[in-house]
Amino acid sequence: MADAVTSQTIFDAVGSKHAIMKFTNISDGNGESSVEKVDVASLSAARDGTACSRVDIEKIWYDIGGMRVDIEWNATSNVKALVLGGSAAAGNVQGHLNFSEFGGIKNTEASGADGDIDFTTHGHTNHDHYTIVMKLKKTY
Repeated sequence: MADAVTSQTIFDAVGSKHAIMKFTNISDGNGESSVEKVDVASLSAARDGTACSRVDIEKIWYDIGGMRVDIEWNATSNVKALVLGGSAAAGNVQGHLNFSEFGGIKNTEASGADGDIDFTTHGHTNHDHYTIVMKLKKTY
């Protein structure tokens, strides 16, 4: 078996500077390891047709039960952008983080970076879960 995961684009209009995406996982105990969640090449382009090349994380809402989720900038060696949740002992953890006042959490653009965002889970057991909604600022 595999974790039951979903990815949903809530908003991503042509020419928009923002995209909003939602991700869920109900774990069967296997977890995720550097799984691509945001593929910038698949996001809507600018009005002139220029493709999205990277995103910054402006806001994030989360509900995590029994695991930790590392949100990573994809690169030759992924770089942690944020760490959400805790351990099984922490139970359910919910929150809202707003980074828009200073322009968002910027991609480090480490060696081999392609602008994408990956998730890795830690401490997951059967029926642990997460729901994560991110507001992303697109760069063309």
